[in-house]
Amino acid sequence: MRQVSGDASLLRRLNSAAILRIMRASEDATLTELARAARVSRPTAEGVVDDLLAEGWAEECVEEQGDRQRGRPARRFRFRASAAHVVGVSIGHSGVRATVSDLNGGLVSVRRRRLAPDTAAPDRLAATVEQVWLAAADAEIAVGDLVAVGVGTTGVVDGEGRVVKSIALPGWTGLHLQAELGARLPVPVVVENDMRLAVLAEHWRGAAQGRSNVVYLFTGNRIGMGLLIGGVPYRGSHAASGEIGRQPNDNWVAFRHVMDYAMSAEPGELRSSRQSAEFAISRARDGDERAGQAVRDFARGLASGLIPVVNPLDPEMVVIGGSLSSAGDLLVDPIQELLDEYCLYPPKVTASGLGSECIMLGAVRLALNHADRLLFTPPA
Repeated sequence: MRQVSGDASLLRRLNSAAILRIMRASEDATLTELARAARVSRPTAEGVVDDLLAEGWAEECVEEQGDRQRGRPARRFRFRASAAHVVGVSIGHSGVRATVSDLNGGLVSVRRRRLAPDTAAPDRLAATVEQVWLAAADAEIAVGDLVAVGVGTTGVVDGEGRVVKSIALPGWTGLHLQAELGARLPVPVVVENDMRLAVLAEHWRGAAQGRSNVVYLFTGNRIGMGLLIGGVPYRGSHAASGEIGRQPNDNWVAFRHVMDYAMSAEPGELRSSRQSAEFAISRARDGDERAGQAVRDFARGLASGLIPVVNPLDPEMVVIGGSLSSAGDLLVDPIQELLDEYCLYPPKVTASGLGSECIMLGAVRLALNHADRLLFTPPA
């Protein structure tokens, strides 16, 4: 927004920030409505809106032919979400995803690149930067014109965007990811733990909308957990919230049921824990009773691990996310049954509709939150 010197300029900028926030929060508004909400005079609102129109932050709503009434209708204005863009990035052991979003969270382009789990840290960093550039190019946006890049990654991530510990990605422990990406991209970068971003995405666009206290269980190649407390992702005293950690023999007890089933059904096939779960779920959907029992036992194993978290936290909802969330009621119903039996106030259990996109969407929300502070926070 245009800035000039002096006290009048400061007042103008305060009014501009206020009106822009009001406009962004509403579908559209008239000058009178904007003036009333911002507690300024109508001429002041009109001057601010003229500036916002000229600078591309607002646009006038086009009257539909069927809406025409007798007399001249009041002009209506709305926030122009495409005035600027952010990028959300998910960095995992199997690859990198990047998506460009407008300021209302509308996704414009998506890029994905698969990587081997043992990919070295410099190569993973290079692939991340490459996907940001490619996603921006697909959206016909210069990377330098982006407002922010939000990044989600596995591991303990501190407040400065440094990966303090990571057991999933080689060379990731001790990496100052925010600084490394910031040196390679001409745009502000913010970094957060992937599980905290997953529960943030659920609160923004998923099953946890309107909820304040939520447990998010990530199921896939690994098990992770995100906690939403008071509407805010919980970080923990060491920023380690969401990282359940390494298990004995690199195996999760809950997966034993589906791994044993997969091995007995096809002894010659070697499958990871996630692949075994997917195999058993597929067979269960086809009516295989043994597979159905294995999946049920797997779900109850997950529920057993949730009970020590659910009882003291007392959440409203448990969201089952990650790639295995597509199993739906095959997982949800057994988990709900066990929580109903052992929890004083059983939360509602539901499957995420965001699937494997949750971390990337959470990274978009992280970038949008940073963009809000940069663009729309009134000057001190």
